[in-house]
Amino acid sequence: MTLVLGLTGGIASGKSTADAFFKKQQLPIIDSDLIAHDILNVGEAGYHQVVQQFGSKFLNSDQTLDRHRLGEVVFSNPKQLSILNKITHPLIFEIIQTKITQNKQANEELVILDAPVLFESGAQKYCDKTLLITVPEKTQIKRLITRDGLTRKAALNRINSQMPLAQKIELADYVITNTGTIKELEVQLAQLLLKLKGEKNGMS
Repeated sequence: MTLVLGLTGGIASGKSTADAFFKKQQLPIIDSDLIAHDILNVGEAGYHQVVQQFGSKFLNSDQTLDRHRLGEVVFSNPKQLSILNKITHPLIFEIIQTKITQNKQANEELVILDAPVLFESGAQKYCDKTLLITVPEKTQIKRLITRDGLTRKAALNRINSQMPLAQKIELADYVITNTGTIKELEVQLAQLLLKLKGEKNGMS
């Protein structure tokens, strides 16, 4: 039986580091961010719907979507973000379901579904267990400013567009706090994999 582990966390919490660790363990990863990016490429269904809804002013000169400009608008306006999510989430979910089915057919023991807005979007319905990686807001802001070149206000808008951390902690099966080194995070993830293996064996 394939176990699907939903991986989530606030922006800049360390999910990419967790993904890199899981890849080293040769675990299949379904990256919802990558899916979300691909469905907005020129010619894709999401692209056409977003341009129709938001207008050609969000296109670059080569007709690709100006993702940065669109992000500035939707992350500072909950109503606009909700409109964008209504377009993209069903398309993303369809691909997630297909990928989960493919991994089950391949008899994979464990599949990671990386979804930053796992709980906000309701994608946890595709998971058997969920893992939340947390980091203090101060660290999040610092990382976003450095990593994405955002202003403090823009960084806060992105953080506040997601579900409050306390709510996510209530919903998650497992919570890992990422305030140490990469090695310390990897140790915690390795311990979780052992725990999952033990629980899975106990169920079979």
